[in-house]
Amino acid sequence: MERIVDGVTVECLVGDITMQADFDAVVNAANAELLPGGGVAGAIHRAAGPGLAEECRGLAPLKPGQAVITGAYDLPNRHVIHVLGPRYGLDEPSAEFLASCYRNALWLADERGLVSVAFPAISTGVFGYPMEEAADVALAAVVSAASTLRSVRRVRFVLRDEAALRFHERALEDEWTQY
Repeated sequence: MERIVDGVTVECLVGDITMQADFDAVVNAANAELLPGGGVAGAIHRAAGPGLAEECRGLAPLKPGQAVITGAYDLPNRHVIHVLGPRYGLDEPSAEFLASCYRNALWLADERGLVSVAFPAISTGVFGYPMEEAADVALAAVVSAASTLRSVRRVRFVLRDEAALRFHERALEDEWTQY
């Protein structure tokens, strides 16, 4: 599914965040120290190779909602944008921190003149954010940021399974209808 909001195409699909060759940047759902780990962060670090961890060393620690950008190394993209999502129920206000991840990543990409950004479902793995609630926050943040973007024209949500896809598609449709 895709919708166009203020000239920005927003799409949702099931896939592998490390295989988004047609995107300028992928977003890493990072840990505070920007270290390789499990989930999305582990997959991105494994695919990018050791240069990514080396560059990340000088950028940590991150605070919830913060975004930083690095090279992509062996990934098929130009950049990785790292964000620290909130730990659900611990980092409050969780919804504001989660929305900040999406907005800050988009603004950082826009600042660099990037055209396309691919996101995972931030904080929905080990950080415990419920997928449906996270999808609502994510799509609202992206749709609200769209009018402020100058260079970013494509945003993709790369999701792990059909259930996550259904939540994101519903949230996108709701936001698009309100738009």
